[in-house]
Amino acid sequence: MRGHLRKRGDAWELRAYAGRDPVSNREVYRTRTFRGGKRDADAALAKFVLEVGSGGHAAHDATVGELIGQWFELAKTDLSSSTVRGYERSINSYILPALGDVPLDRLRVAQIDRFYAQLREGGGRHGGPLATATVRQVHAVLRRSLQQGVRWGWTETNPAILASPPRVRNRQIESPDPVAVVRLIEVAQAANPDLATFLHVAVTTGARRGELCGLHWNSIDFVANTATIARSVIEGSKGAVLEKDTKTHAIRRVALDTTTVQLLREHHDRCRARAEACGVVLPAKAYVFSRSPDGVSPWVPNEVTKEYISVRNSIGLRSIRLHDLRHFAATMLLAAGVPVRTVSGRLGHSNASTTLGTYAHFLVESDRDAANTLEELLKRSASGLALILILRRVDESPLLTSASTAAEIVEVTRTNPAVRGTSGDRQTGNRKITCVLARSKVTCRSGR
Repeated sequence: MRGHLRKRGDAWELRAYAGRDPVSNREVYRTRTFRGGKRDADAALAKFVLEVGSGGHAAHDATVGELIGQWFELAKTDLSSSTVRGYERSINSYILPALGDVPLDRLRVAQIDRFYAQLREGGGRHGGPLATATVRQVHAVLRRSLQQGVRWGWTETNPAILASPPRVRNRQIESPDPVAVVRLIEVAQAANPDLATFLHVAVTTGARRGELCGLHWNSIDFVANTATIARSVIEGSKGAVLEKDTKTHAIRRVALDTTTVQLLREHHDRCRARAEACGVVLPAKAYVFSRSPDGVSPWVPNEVTKEYISVRNSIGLRSIRLHDLRHFAATMLLAAGVPVRTVSGRLGHSNASTTLGTYAHFLVESDRDAANTLEELLKRSASGLALILILRRVDESPLLTSASTAAEIVEVTRTNPAVRGTSGDRQTGNRKITCVLARSKVTCRSGR
Protein backbone atom coordinates (compact mmCIF):
# COMPACT_ATOMS: atom_id res chain seq x y z
CA MET A 1 0.00 0.00 0.00
CA ARG A 2 1.54 3.31 -1.09
CA GLY A 3 1.56 6.63 0.72
CA HIS A 4 3.55 9.83 1.05
CA LEU A 5 3.76 13.15 2.89
CA ARG A 6 3.50 16.66 1.52
CA LYS A 7 4.18 19.87 3.42
CA ARG A 8 1.23 22.31 3.40
CA GLY A 9 2.09 25.49 5.30
CA ASP A 10 2.37 24.60 8.95
CA ALA A 11 0.73 21.18 8.44
CA TRP A 12 1.36 17.93 6.62
CA GLU A 13 -0.89 16.33 3.99
CA LEU A 14 -1.02 12.56 4.33
CA ARG A 15 -1.81 10.74 1.08
CA ALA A 16 -2.63 7.02 0.93
CA TYR A 17 -3.37 4.94 -2.15
CA ALA A 18 -6.89 3.44 -1.92
CA GLY A 19 -7.04 1.36 -5.07
CA ARG A 20 -8.99 1.99 -8.24
CA ASP A 21 -12.47 3.44 -8.62
CA PRO A 22 -14.87 0.56 -9.44
CA VAL A 23 -16.70 2.79 -11.93
CA SER A 24 -14.00 4.88 -13.69
CA ASN A 25 -11.03 2.57 -12.97
CA ARG A 26 -8.96 5.63 -11.99
CA GLU A 27 -6.46 5.53 -9.13
CA VAL A 28 -7.93 6.88 -5.92
CA TYR A 29 -6.00 8.51 -3.08
CA ARG A 30 -7.32 9.48 0.33
CA THR A 31 -5.91 12.48 2.17
CA ARG A 32 -5.72 13.67 5.74
CA THR A 33 -4.23 16.76 7.38
CA PHE A 34 -1.75 16.37 10.25
CA ARG A 35 -0.05 18.97 12.43
CA GLY A 36 3.19 18.15 14.20
CA GLY A 37 6.79 17.27 13.60
CA LYS A 38 8.19 15.20 10.72
CA ARG A 39 8.71 12.10 12.88
CA ASP A 40 5.14 12.20 14.17
CA ALA A 41 3.88 12.83 10.64
CA ASP A 42 5.70 9.72 9.38
CA ALA A 43 4.07 7.66 12.12
CA ALA A 44 0.66 9.13 11.33
CA LEU A 45 1.13 8.35 7.62
CA ALA A 46 1.97 4.72 8.36
CA LYS A 47 -1.14 4.41 10.49
CA PHE A 48 -3.26 6.17 7.83
CA VAL A 49 -2.00 3.89 5.05
CA LEU A 50 -2.83 0.85 7.17
CA GLU A 51 -6.29 2.23 7.92
CA VAL A 52 -7.08 2.85 4.25
CA GLY A 53 -5.71 -0.53 3.24
CA SER A 54 -7.90 -2.37 5.75
CA GLY A 55 -11.04 -0.71 4.45
CA GLY A 56 -11.53 1.43 7.53
CA HIS A 57 -11.58 4.64 5.54
CA ALA A 58 -13.75 5.72 2.64
CA ALA A 59 -12.04 5.19 -0.68
CA HIS A 60 -14.14 7.29 -3.04
CA ASP A 61 -14.59 11.00 -3.64
CA ALA A 62 -18.13 10.68 -5.00
CA THR A 63 -21.23 12.76 -4.47
CA VAL A 64 -24.60 11.63 -3.15
CA GLY A 65 -26.03 11.81 -6.66
CA GLU A 66 -23.29 9.62 -8.14
CA LEU A 67 -23.75 6.98 -5.46
CA ILE A 68 -27.52 6.90 -5.82
CA GLY A 69 -27.22 6.60 -9.59
CA GLN A 70 -24.90 3.59 -9.36
CA TRP A 71 -26.90 1.94 -6.59
CA PHE A 72 -30.27 2.37 -8.32
CA GLU A 73 -29.05 0.85 -11.60
CA LEU A 74 -28.23 -2.35 -9.71
CA ALA A 75 -31.07 -2.33 -7.20
CA LYS A 76 -33.99 -1.80 -9.55
CA THR A 77 -33.60 -5.25 -11.11
CA ASP A 78 -34.87 -6.73 -7.82
CA LEU A 79 -37.70 -4.23 -7.32
CA SER A 80 -41.28 -4.34 -8.57
CA SER A 81 -42.25 -1.90 -11.30
CA SER A 82 -44.42 0.15 -8.95
CA THR A 83 -41.55 0.42 -6.44
CA VAL A 84 -39.15 1.47 -9.22
CA ARG A 85 -41.51 4.26 -10.26
CA GLY A 86 -41.83 5.45 -6.69
CA TYR A 87 -38.05 5.42 -6.14
CA GLU A 88 -37.45 7.27 -9.42
CA ARG A 89 -39.85 9.99 -8.31
CA SER A 90 -38.13 10.26 -4.92
CA ILE A 91 -34.68 10.46 -6.50
CA ASN A 92 -35.42 12.88 -9.34
CA SER A 93 -37.94 15.13 -7.62
CA TYR A 94 -36.49 15.38 -4.11
CA ILE A 95 -33.06 13.88 -3.41
CA LEU A 96 -31.00 15.00 -6.42
CA PRO A 97 -32.15 18.66 -6.42
CA ALA A 98 -31.33 19.04 -2.71
CA LEU A 99 -28.44 16.66 -2.01
CA GLY A 100 -27.18 15.40 -5.36
CA ASP A 101 -24.02 17.57 -5.45
CA VAL A 102 -23.08 17.03 -1.80
CA PRO A 103 -19.83 15.03 -1.40
CA LEU A 104 -20.41 11.82 0.50
CA ASP A 105 -17.76 12.62 3.11
CA ARG A 106 -19.52 15.92 3.90
CA LEU A 107 -23.05 14.60 4.29
CA ARG A 108 -24.18 14.95 7.90
CA VAL A 109 -27.15 13.74 9.95
CA ALA A 110 -28.29 17.29 10.73
CA GLN A 111 -28.25 18.14 7.04
CA ILE A 112 -30.50 15.16 6.26
CA ASP A 113 -32.90 16.07 9.07
CA ARG A 114 -33.17 19.65 7.74
CA PHE A 115 -33.86 18.19 4.30
CA TYR A 116 -36.73 16.08 5.68
CA ALA A 117 -38.15 19.10 7.53
CA GLN A 118 -38.08 21.17 4.33
CA LEU A 119 -39.92 18.45 2.44
CA ARG A 120 -42.60 18.24 5.10
CA GLU A 121 -43.10 22.01 5.15
CA GLY A 122 -43.04 22.84 1.44
CA GLY A 123 -41.94 19.89 -0.67
CA GLY A 124 -45.37 19.03 -2.00
CA ARG A 125 -47.38 20.26 -4.95
CA HIS A 126 -47.61 24.06 -5.28
CA GLY A 127 -45.30 24.47 -2.30
CA GLY A 128 -47.57 22.62 0.09
CA PRO A 129 -46.45 20.03 2.66
CA LEU A 130 -45.24 16.69 1.38
CA ALA A 131 -47.02 13.60 2.66
CA THR A 132 -45.29 11.83 5.53
CA ALA A 133 -45.33 8.51 3.66
CA THR A 134 -43.51 10.14 0.72
CA VAL A 135 -40.84 11.62 3.00
CA ARG A 136 -40.31 8.19 4.49
CA GLN A 137 -39.87 6.73 1.00
CA VAL A 138 -37.22 9.39 0.32
CA HIS A 139 -35.55 8.30 3.55
CA ALA A 140 -35.67 4.65 2.47
CA VAL A 141 -33.90 5.44 -0.81
CA LEU A 142 -31.26 7.55 0.91
CA ARG A 143 -30.65 5.00 3.65
CA ARG A 144 -30.37 2.03 1.29
CA SER A 145 -28.07 3.78 -1.18
CA LEU A 146 -25.76 5.09 1.54
CA GLN A 147 -25.59 1.64 3.11
CA GLN A 148 -24.48 0.25 -0.23
CA GLY A 149 -21.90 3.03 -0.37
CA VAL A 150 -20.50 1.79 2.93
CA ARG A 151 -20.24 -1.76 1.52
CA TRP A 152 -18.48 -0.46 -1.60
CA GLY A 153 -16.09 1.63 0.45
CA TRP A 154 -17.34 4.90 -1.02
CA THR A 155 -18.14 6.33 2.42
CA GLU A 156 -17.21 5.48 5.97
CA THR A 157 -20.61 5.80 7.58
CA ASN A 158 -24.31 5.94 6.74
CA PRO A 159 -25.67 9.15 8.31
CA ALA A 160 -29.22 8.33 7.17
CA ILE A 161 -29.36 5.56 9.79
CA LEU A 162 -29.16 8.19 12.54
CA ALA A 163 -31.55 10.62 10.80
CA SER A 164 -35.10 11.15 12.08
CA PRO A 165 -37.72 10.75 9.35
CA PRO A 166 -41.29 11.65 10.33
CA ARG A 167 -43.45 8.96 11.83
CA VAL A 168 -46.38 7.67 9.86
CA ARG A 169 -49.54 7.69 11.88
CA ASN A 170 -51.59 4.62 11.12
CA ARG A 171 -54.91 5.55 9.58
CA GLN A 172 -57.78 4.01 11.49
CA ILE A 173 -59.55 1.53 9.26
CA GLU A 174 -63.19 2.31 8.67
CA SER A 175 -65.08 -0.63 7.26
CA PRO A 176 -67.88 0.12 4.78
CA ASP A 177 -71.45 -0.39 5.84
CA PRO A 178 -72.82 -3.79 4.70
CA VAL A 179 -75.86 -2.14 3.13
CA ALA A 180 -73.57 0.12 1.05
CA VAL A 181 -71.48 -2.85 -0.08
CA VAL A 182 -74.56 -4.77 -1.22
CA ARG A 183 -75.80 -1.66 -3.02
CA LEU A 184 -72.48 -1.28 -4.83
CA ILE A 185 -72.61 -4.84 -6.13
CA GLU A 186 -76.25 -4.47 -7.20
CA VAL A 187 -75.53 -1.31 -9.20
CA ALA A 188 -72.43 -2.92 -10.74
CA GLN A 189 -74.52 -5.93 -11.73
CA ALA A 190 -76.85 -3.72 -13.72
CA ALA A 191 -73.98 -1.84 -15.40
CA ASN A 192 -71.41 -4.61 -15.87
CA PRO A 193 -71.95 -8.18 -14.56
CA ASP A 194 -68.24 -8.94 -14.87
CA LEU A 195 -67.39 -6.04 -12.56
CA ALA A 196 -70.10 -7.15 -10.13
CA THR A 197 -68.49 -10.61 -9.99
CA PHE A 198 -65.09 -9.01 -9.39
CA LEU A 199 -66.48 -6.96 -6.50
CA HIS A 200 -68.30 -9.95 -5.01
CA VAL A 201 -65.13 -12.07 -5.08
CA ALA A 202 -63.20 -9.16 -3.57
CA VAL A 203 -65.66 -9.00 -0.68
CA THR A 204 -65.84 -12.74 0.00
CA THR A 205 -62.11 -13.49 -0.32
CA GLY A 206 -60.52 -10.25 0.90
CA ALA A 207 -58.01 -10.55 -1.95
CA ARG A 208 -56.02 -7.56 -3.18
CA ARG A 209 -56.96 -5.83 -6.43
CA GLY A 210 -53.88 -7.07 -8.31
CA GLU A 211 -54.37 -10.61 -7.02
CA LEU A 212 -57.91 -10.75 -8.40
CA CYS A 213 -56.66 -9.46 -11.75
CA GLY A 214 -54.04 -12.24 -11.69
CA LEU A 215 -56.51 -15.11 -11.16
CA HIS A 216 -56.54 -17.80 -13.86
CA TRP A 217 -59.41 -20.18 -14.46
CA ASN A 218 -57.22 -23.14 -13.56
CA SER A 219 -56.76 -21.47 -10.15
CA ILE A 220 -60.49 -22.01 -9.42
CA ASP A 221 -61.42 -25.47 -8.17
CA PHE A 222 -65.15 -25.89 -8.75
CA VAL A 223 -65.12 -29.30 -7.05
CA ALA A 224 -63.36 -28.32 -3.82
CA ASN A 225 -64.82 -24.78 -3.94
CA THR A 226 -61.45 -23.07 -3.52
CA ALA A 227 -59.35 -20.43 -5.25
CA THR A 228 -55.55 -20.50 -5.33
CA ILE A 229 -54.05 -17.02 -5.20
CA ALA A 230 -50.50 -17.24 -6.50
CA ARG A 231 -49.90 -14.23 -8.76
CA SER A 232 -50.60 -10.52 -8.93
CA VAL A 233 -50.91 -8.12 -11.86
CA ILE A 234 -49.12 -4.76 -11.82
CA GLU A 235 -48.50 -1.95 -14.28
CA GLY A 236 -44.88 -1.57 -15.30
CA SER A 237 -43.09 1.29 -16.98
CA LYS A 238 -44.63 2.78 -20.14
CA GLY A 239 -47.98 1.11 -19.39
CA ALA A 240 -46.73 -2.48 -19.63
CA VAL A 241 -48.89 -4.99 -17.74
CA LEU A 242 -46.84 -7.52 -15.81
CA GLU A 243 -47.56 -10.56 -13.66
CA LYS A 244 -45.52 -11.15 -10.51
CA ASP A 245 -45.62 -12.92 -7.16
CA THR A 246 -48.12 -11.82 -4.54
CA LYS A 247 -47.12 -9.03 -2.17
CA THR A 248 -45.82 -11.51 0.43
CA HIS A 249 -44.37 -13.86 -2.24
CA ALA A 250 -46.58 -16.65 -0.90
CA ILE A 251 -49.26 -18.84 -2.46
CA ARG A 252 -52.49 -19.29 -0.53
CA ARG A 253 -55.68 -21.27 -1.06
CA VAL A 254 -58.95 -19.73 0.12
CA ALA A 255 -62.31 -21.44 0.48
CA LEU A 256 -65.24 -20.14 -1.57
CA ASP A 257 -68.87 -20.08 -0.45
CA THR A 258 -71.54 -21.62 -2.67
CA THR A 259 -72.89 -18.26 -3.83
CA THR A 260 -69.45 -17.10 -4.96
CA VAL A 261 -68.86 -20.40 -6.75
CA GLN A 262 -72.18 -20.03 -8.57
CA LEU A 263 -71.34 -16.46 -9.63
CA LEU A 264 -67.97 -17.64 -10.94
CA ARG A 265 -69.67 -20.45 -12.88
CA GLU A 266 -71.99 -17.92 -14.49
CA HIS A 267 -69.04 -15.64 -15.23
CA HIS A 268 -67.17 -18.55 -16.80
CA ASP A 269 -70.19 -19.28 -19.00
CA ARG A 270 -70.20 -15.64 -20.17
CA CYS A 271 -66.48 -15.77 -20.95
CA ARG A 272 -66.85 -19.02 -22.87
CA ALA A 273 -69.79 -17.66 -24.83
CA ARG A 274 -67.80 -14.57 -25.81
CA ALA A 275 -64.88 -16.73 -26.91
CA GLU A 276 -67.15 -18.93 -29.07
CA ALA A 277 -68.77 -15.88 -30.61
CA CYS A 278 -65.33 -14.67 -31.69
CA GLY A 279 -64.28 -18.08 -32.96
CA VAL A 280 -61.64 -18.72 -30.31
CA VAL A 281 -61.23 -21.18 -27.47
CA LEU A 282 -61.11 -20.16 -23.82
CA PRO A 283 -58.09 -22.04 -22.42
CA ALA A 284 -57.88 -23.34 -18.85
CA LYS A 285 -55.08 -20.90 -18.08
CA ALA A 286 -57.07 -17.89 -19.28
CA TYR A 287 -57.47 -14.99 -16.89
CA VAL A 288 -60.72 -14.98 -14.92
CA PHE A 289 -61.10 -11.26 -15.53
CA SER A 290 -60.06 -10.35 -19.07
CA ARG A 291 -61.25 -8.03 -21.81
CA SER A 292 -59.91 -10.27 -24.59
CA PRO A 293 -62.20 -13.09 -25.85
CA ASP A 294 -59.50 -15.75 -25.34
CA GLY A 295 -58.62 -14.43 -21.86
CA VAL A 296 -54.90 -14.07 -22.60
CA SER A 297 -54.60 -10.57 -21.10
CA PRO A 298 -55.75 -9.59 -17.59
CA TRP A 299 -57.69 -6.62 -16.40
CA VAL A 300 -55.42 -3.69 -15.61
CA PRO A 301 -55.69 -2.78 -11.90
CA ASN A 302 -55.95 0.98 -12.44
CA GLU A 303 -58.64 0.53 -15.08
CA VAL A 304 -60.64 -1.61 -12.64
CA THR A 305 -60.38 1.16 -10.07
CA LYS A 306 -61.59 3.77 -12.55
CA GLU A 307 -64.60 1.64 -13.48
CA TYR A 308 -65.35 1.02 -9.81
CA ILE A 309 -65.15 4.75 -9.04
CA SER A 310 -67.67 5.45 -11.80
CA VAL A 311 -70.16 2.99 -10.25
CA ARG A 312 -69.45 4.21 -6.73
CA ASN A 313 -69.90 7.88 -7.57
CA SER A 314 -73.15 7.22 -9.40
CA ILE A 315 -74.81 6.31 -6.09
CA GLY A 316 -73.03 8.88 -3.92
CA LEU A 317 -70.64 6.54 -2.08
CA ARG A 318 -67.49 8.54 -2.78
CA SER A 319 -65.86 7.67 0.53
CA ILE A 320 -65.62 3.92 -0.17
CA ARG A 321 -62.42 2.95 -1.95
CA LEU A 322 -62.01 -0.30 -3.82
CA HIS A 323 -59.41 -1.41 -1.25
CA ASP A 324 -62.00 -0.83 1.50
CA LEU A 325 -63.79 -3.98 0.33
CA ARG A 326 -60.77 -5.90 1.62
CA HIS A 327 -61.15 -4.16 4.99
CA PHE A 328 -64.85 -5.03 4.94
CA ALA A 329 -64.02 -8.73 4.52
CA ALA A 330 -61.51 -8.63 7.37
CA THR A 331 -63.72 -6.80 9.85
CA MET A 332 -66.76 -8.96 9.11
CA LEU A 333 -64.73 -12.12 9.69
CA LEU A 334 -63.30 -10.80 12.94
CA ALA A 335 -66.77 -9.71 14.10
CA ALA A 336 -68.04 -13.23 13.41
CA GLY A 337 -65.42 -14.63 15.78
CA VAL A 338 -63.13 -16.14 13.14
CA PRO A 339 -59.63 -16.59 14.66
CA VAL A 340 -57.13 -13.86 13.77
CA ARG A 341 -54.71 -16.42 12.36
CA THR A 342 -57.36 -17.71 9.96
CA VAL A 343 -58.27 -14.17 8.87
CA SER A 344 -54.58 -13.39 8.39
CA GLY A 345 -54.09 -16.40 6.15
CA ARG A 346 -57.16 -15.57 4.10
CA LEU A 347 -56.02 -11.98 3.55
CA GLY A 348 -52.52 -13.07 2.60
CA HIS A 349 -50.77 -11.25 5.44
CA SER A 350 -47.24 -12.45 6.12
CA ASN A 351 -48.17 -13.16 9.75
CA ALA A 352 -50.99 -12.64 12.24
CA SER A 353 -49.24 -9.64 13.82
CA THR A 354 -49.85 -7.68 10.61
CA THR A 355 -53.57 -8.37 10.91
CA LEU A 356 -53.55 -7.41 14.59
CA GLY A 357 -51.71 -4.18 13.84
CA THR A 358 -54.01 -3.21 10.97
CA TYR A 359 -57.29 -3.95 12.73
CA ALA A 360 -56.28 -3.29 16.34
CA HIS A 361 -58.95 -0.63 16.88
CA PHE A 362 -61.63 -2.95 15.54
CA LEU A 363 -60.47 -5.72 17.83
CA VAL A 364 -60.82 -3.30 20.76
CA GLU A 365 -64.48 -2.84 19.86
CA SER A 366 -64.92 -6.60 19.58
CA ASP A 367 -63.19 -6.96 22.94
CA ARG A 368 -65.84 -4.68 24.48
CA ASP A 369 -68.57 -6.92 23.07
CA ALA A 370 -66.74 -9.93 24.53
CA ALA A 371 -66.61 -8.23 27.94
CA ASN A 372 -70.37 -7.60 27.84
CA THR A 373 -70.99 -11.21 26.88
CA LEU A 374 -68.88 -12.45 29.79
CA GLU A 375 -70.76 -10.14 32.12
CA GLU A 376 -74.06 -11.69 31.09
CA LEU A 377 -72.64 -15.20 31.53
CA LEU A 378 -71.34 -14.35 34.97
CA LYS A 379 -74.70 -12.89 35.97
CA ARG A 380 -76.38 -16.12 34.95
CA SER A 381 -73.82 -18.18 36.85
CA ALA A 382 -74.05 -15.96 39.95
CA SER A 383 -77.85 -16.16 40.02
CA GLY A 384 -77.78 -19.91 39.63
CA LEU A 385 -75.34 -20.12 42.53
CA ALA A 386 -77.58 -17.86 44.64
CA LEU A 387 -80.55 -20.17 44.05
CA ILE A 388 -78.45 -23.18 45.06
CA LEU A 389 -77.46 -21.43 48.29
CA ILE A 390 -81.11 -20.61 49.06
CA LEU A 391 -82.15 -24.20 48.52
CA ARG A 392 -79.24 -25.28 50.72
CA ARG A 393 -80.67 -23.07 53.47
CA VAL A 394 -83.96 -24.88 53.01
CA ASP A 395 -82.11 -28.15 53.65
CA GLU A 396 -80.46 -26.75 56.78
CA SER A 397 -83.64 -25.05 58.09
CA PRO A 398 -86.73 -27.19 57.38
CA LEU A 399 -88.94 -24.64 59.13
CA LEU A 400 -88.41 -22.10 56.29
CA THR A 401 -91.65 -21.45 54.50
CA SER A 402 -92.04 -21.25 50.77
CA ALA A 403 -92.95 -17.58 51.16
CA SER A 404 -89.60 -16.64 52.75
CA THR A 405 -87.73 -18.65 50.12
CA ALA A 406 -89.67 -16.89 47.39
CA ALA A 407 -88.78 -13.49 48.87
CA GLU A 408 -85.09 -14.29 48.69
CA ILE A 409 -85.37 -15.52 45.12
CA VAL A 410 -87.25 -12.37 44.13
CA GLU A 411 -84.21 -10.40 45.36
CA VAL A 412 -81.91 -12.57 43.24
CA THR A 413 -84.08 -11.84 40.21
CA ARG A 414 -84.07 -8.11 40.88
CA THR A 415 -80.27 -7.88 40.99
CA ASN A 416 -79.66 -10.43 38.21
CA PRO A 417 -82.37 -9.98 35.58
CA ALA A 418 -80.53 -11.89 32.86
CA VAL A 419 -81.21 -15.31 34.36
CA ARG A 420 -83.42 -17.65 32.38
CA GLY A 421 -85.04 -20.82 33.63
CA THR A 422 -82.91 -21.57 36.73
CA SER A 423 -84.78 -24.01 38.96
CA GLY A 424 -84.47 -26.39 41.91
CA ASP A 425 -86.46 -28.24 44.54
CA ARG A 426 -85.96 -29.56 48.04
CA GLN A 427 -87.89 -31.79 50.46
CA THR A 428 -88.36 -30.11 53.87
CA GLY A 429 -89.87 -32.55 56.30
CA ASN A 430 -93.17 -33.64 54.80
CA ARG A 431 -93.28 -30.58 52.53
CA LYS A 432 -91.59 -30.20 49.12
CA ILE A 433 -90.54 -26.70 48.00
CA THR A 434 -89.99 -26.20 44.26
CA CYS A 435 -88.51 -22.89 43.03
CA VAL A 436 -88.25 -21.74 39.42
CA LEU A 437 -86.30 -18.57 38.62
CA ALA A 438 -87.03 -16.92 35.23
CA ARG A 439 -86.38 -13.50 33.68
CA SER A 440 -89.60 -11.89 34.84
CA LYS A 441 -91.25 -14.45 37.12
CA VAL A 442 -90.29 -16.43 40.23
CA THR A 443 -92.42 -19.38 41.24
CA CYS A 444 -91.98 -21.23 44.55
CA ARG A 445 -94.48 -24.00 45.00
CA SER A 446 -95.03 -25.95 48.20
CA GLY A 447 -96.56 -29.41 48.20
CA ARG A 448 -96.62 -32.66 50.12
